[in-house]
Amino acid sequence: MRAGVIGFGVGEQHAMAYAEDARARLVAICDPDPAKREAARARFPEAEILADPGEILARKDIDAVSIASPDDSHYGQIVAAIDAGKHIFVEKPVCLDKDELTDIHRRLQDKPELVFSSNLILRRSPRFQEIRRRIHAGDIGEPYYIEADYNYGRIHKIVDGWRGRIPNYSVMLGGGVHVVDLVLWIVGKRVVEVVALGNNFCTRNTAFGLDDFTVSLLRFEDGQVAKVAANFGCVMPHFHRLMVYGTGGTVDNDFDAARLWKSRDPEVAPEMIEAPYPGVRKGALIGDFIGAILDGTQGSVSREEVFATMAVCFAIDAAKASGKACRVAEIFPI
Repeated sequence: MRAGVIGFGVGEQHAMAYAEDARARLVAICDPDPAKREAARARFPEAEILADPGEILARKDIDAVSIASPDDSHYGQIVAAIDAGKHIFVEKPVCLDKDELTDIHRRLQDKPELVFSSNLILRRSPRFQEIRRRIHAGDIGEPYYIEADYNYGRIHKIVDGWRGRIPNYSVMLGGGVHVVDLVLWIVGKRVVEVVALGNNFCTRNTAFGLDDFTVSLLRFEDGQVAKVAANFGCVMPHFHRLMVYGTGGTVDNDFDAARLWKSRDPEVAPEMIEAPYPGVRKGALIGDFIGAILDGTQGSVSREEVFATMAVCFAIDAAKASGKACRVAEIFPI
């Protein structure tokens, strides 16, 4: 399987994964930045280094492409890759507009043979995998409420970096998408309705000018409720906070370990879940993507799951903008 990578920021992790997998050959890497091209040439001398993503997308000797360019480039590059018949692994978010999402979905309907996935990497964290396993094993009874916070802790990336130059940049699409997907993966059911609020207290005296914080309540089809937040301005290190409340227990993820509480008695200590966190490289899903292509499957992060996660994120932003509850099916009928 021959692969190309567009973007050599986080795309370097994609390139490493392709280069280390015996089932794949890294053919080309593209980045418009000369310094990044030099870095790519030094790191991957076996690959052709290009400046124009169109060259990778047009090449007939490339079967699959990783799209790790800035967020506002994703849609056009995805469309070009679909038209060229290439399998696609795209960094989050897939796109920045619900109409773009609908168009990508429509185009992929005509290409069922293509594998389409996104780098929703928290699914590969050993800590979250163990938490999910324990929940599905019934260790906390019936879950009824989840809290998941994407605490970015990297405010400079929206104040000084390329993210802050994207019109109407969404912190939910740009980061919160990870915890939205984490919650959907754990619950395994559809979100039907959301409400949302936001503010910009942390960046209101900067040039960013948009909400750096968004919080939303999600209602699932079976009545479960979740709260998800994208908190880009928080004064703390980068962290994915997760609490899952069930009728028979509670799981609380912290930096050092997750705690599984099975009693309301303050004298009873929780069980510690010490699986590594995050404990996963950013290119860890590439091997699964390669396997899906070779096996003719959709892999562990299927296109349907990607669209479901993106639909919830767009519904959250729509609810925040309108000040009203938003049904996910009104944004994207899943």
